[in-house]
Amino acid sequence: MNCPECKANKIRVLEKRNAEGDQTIRRRRECEACGFRFTTYERIESATLVVVKKDGQKEIFSKEKLRSGIEKALEKRPISEVRIEEFISRIEKEIYSKGITKIKSTEVGDIVLSKLKELDDVAYLRFASVYKSFETIDSFKKELENIS
Repeated sequence: MNCPECKANKIRVLEKRNAEGDQTIRRRRECEACGFRFTTYERIESATLVVVKKDGQKEIFSKEKLRSGIEKALEKRPISEVRIEEFISRIEKEIYSKGITKIKSTEVGDIVLSKLKELDDVAYLRFASVYKSFETIDSFKKELENIS
């Protein structure tokens, strides 16, 4: 590592502590050549997670895509932005905690559905209608009976 000020490579660590829930290490450093002090952060890099879609196509897991689907389901529902963010983080954590590099899109959908069922019935039904491709009113009725 080089000093950002003078580019010398004689750096010492003054202080080290965990940050962001033990997922990050914060180090306070000092250049021995010029005395410049700065902070660095080390984070664990998650393995790339690939989502295998129904048609066999593969794409990199996207938290933004997950968020978009969940926000559409929760639109105009009495759920705060903070709760939505926590909800999305819990789902993402559950997916990554499986310790796998590939996951089927249906597994992701099942996880979202199970969590939405606990959070909000209307959002659950909205998400299920798209995820399960409801074609008739009977499909809605069946799913509604499962909620009740």
